[in-house]
Amino acid sequence: METEWKNRKRERKGEAQLPPLYTAEDAAKCLEIFKPVKYDEIIEIDKNIHVRFNDAGHMLGSSIIEVWIKENGEEKKIVFTGDLGNNDIPLLSEPTMIEDADYLVMESTYGNRLHMKNESKAETFLKIVSETLDKGGTVVIPSFAVGRTQEILFELDRIKDKKGEEFAKEYKTLMQAPVFVDSPLAISATEVFEENMDLFDEETQAVIKSGENPLEFQGLKFTRTVDESKALNESDTPSIIISASGMCEVGRIKHHLKHNLWNPNSTILFVGYQAKGTLGDQIVNGAKKVKIFGEEIAVNARIEYIEGYSGHADQEWLLNFIYSFTNKPKHIFLVHGEPEAQEELKSKIIETTQIPVTIPDFGETYEINDKLVEMTNKIEVKKDKPERYIRLKVLNRLETLKDELLDMEEIVRDDLNNENIEDNQIQKLDERIKELELQIIRIIDN
Repeated sequence: METEWKNRKRERKGEAQLPPLYTAEDAAKCLEIFKPVKYDEIIEIDKNIHVRFNDAGHMLGSSIIEVWIKENGEEKKIVFTGDLGNNDIPLLSEPTMIEDADYLVMESTYGNRLHMKNESKAETFLKIVSETLDKGGTVVIPSFAVGRTQEILFELDRIKDKKGEEFAKEYKTLMQAPVFVDSPLAISATEVFEENMDLFDEETQAVIKSGENPLEFQGLKFTRTVDESKALNESDTPSIIISASGMCEVGRIKHHLKHNLWNPNSTILFVGYQAKGTLGDQIVNGAKKVKIFGEEIAVNARIEYIEGYSGHADQEWLLNFIYSFTNKPKHIFLVHGEPEAQEELKSKIIETTQIPVTIPDFGETYEINDKLVEMTNKIEVKKDKPERYIRLKVLNRLETLKDELLDMEEIVRDDLNNENIEDNQIQKLDERIKELELQIIRIIDN
């Protein structure tokens, strides 16, 4: 699509067309060079490097990797956790505990927080949903397409086994409402989950063997097309909409927020991590108004956040992962986390294990040797030029802008097809688009 856009400009200038960087056919062909590997299988890269993947319990197929490297006649072992899973995700096995490592590179997303326990989060979920449906509102769940969506579906199905009169009443309310999964990627991911149920935890597998599919239940509907997605916001029926993206930055979720954030009867229920600066983060942290597709929307809906649905281990289980080593690492590097989370986790690790901890900064390079263990404050740090980071930020903004322009186009077309729209509204819309066009031209000219 980028090349199509460039070629339209080049055609206007009479310049030769550019070939695309890759085609859909290229993307499909590249799968031929991927080789699937099983967990717990030692793979030889060459005679000096061996690796092994272990179940990280974060999402289907996520892995902790052990790397053995021989250099100058000496072997060192580095363990990289990737994203470690939350230990009470019902669909997945718990993260594999590793016996030994010389060096550990570990994530720290929830290094300063504890998750709600599984029992209470299920009850909290049901209470929020049933209260909203009783008011005639819609529950909008911004969900990550892979992992959290499937867990929520499983939770909805599993809750019915709970006892108690009040619980039964709330569950009946929930089961009478349609549940929509409105994300093509989430639908495809759910199908992958259904094809790999042998990787689920023992409890889930027992449910499957009894003949029940934990990812399907009465009232569950999948919306694949754009028209089906739009129809959800035209209906007055109280319902549950699970839609990506989880941080509300792009995708169909923005349309559902536009149609429900202003409504005091509706609830926006967050179930995953919200990075700073994202639309989801603004809403969770109490913004009274937010901009969606250039329009200011009042936040009148009920805003809830059940953190226990996160796919990441919390502080307790990050520490437990370290404690589980029979032979503890000589040094730990903390990555993938906000500064506050990293600093608190670092203090906890040093306090409870006395293992030295480093929080690498952007662009830093470390040499792993005995000197590192003895003198962590003397590690040579090589930093990339600051302007490289700024360039990455600009490119990321351009990617976001492209998505927003596509969303804007869709919304404007809908508005123009609306017979009730007045001429003065169209005139204002035209002026605002013209202003945006001039800004883009000024950027190109400069």
